[in-house]
Amino acid sequence: METSSYQDLREIRQMMEKSSRFISLSGWSGIAAGISALVGAFFANRYIKAYYANAYGTPDACPACLKQDLMVIAGLVFISALVLAFFFTYTRSKRDGVAIWGTTARKLLWNTMLPMAVGAVFIFHLMEMQYYSLVGASSLLFYGLALVNGSKYTLGEIRFLGYGQLITGFYCLWFPGNGLAAWAFGFGILHIVYGIAMWWKYERN
Repeated sequence: METSSYQDLREIRQMMEKSSRFISLSGWSGIAAGISALVGAFFANRYIKAYYANAYGTPDACPACLKQDLMVIAGLVFISALVLAFFFTYTRSKRDGVAIWGTTARKLLWNTMLPMAVGAVFIFHLMEMQYYSLVGASSLLFYGLALVNGSKYTLGEIRFLGYGQLITGFYCLWFPGNGLAAWAFGFGILHIVYGIAMWWKYERN
């Protein structure tokens, strides 16, 4: 009887957690986002090297063109990561029989997108003021805050990814010369490690 009561309580607790947390985030979403970021960092590095190779003594150097190219790369990385994350999350939701859109999902979206939206406005103003050395750190810091803020509505492990982004962002803040490498580590490597860990824990069976 005692074992049965304990089992019942455990099942009730699991049901409450499912109703209050969005648990359909797929580890493959993190892996896909990380790969997208690393591909973007690779091309960004090529554009930056090409710019500085032509920056001295030639009229071909175009700072505005480099800025535009990097913004396009960042936009493509964001879109590809978002589309792939939705695809893998939707696939897992269908497999588990869990609705992908509901009250919890809306709360998760609001609590993550608000810090990211504020960060986007802040970063845009930094670029207007030509404080380019702070862009990488700012993107990591605001993204880390978004993950920590939204973690209470989804898998709790995502807050550790947020802490990793914050630590990487602070490093980038003090060592802006390594901004692209820090960006690739935070958005690329950390996402892949997180995605593999989540897949191993929740999806491999």
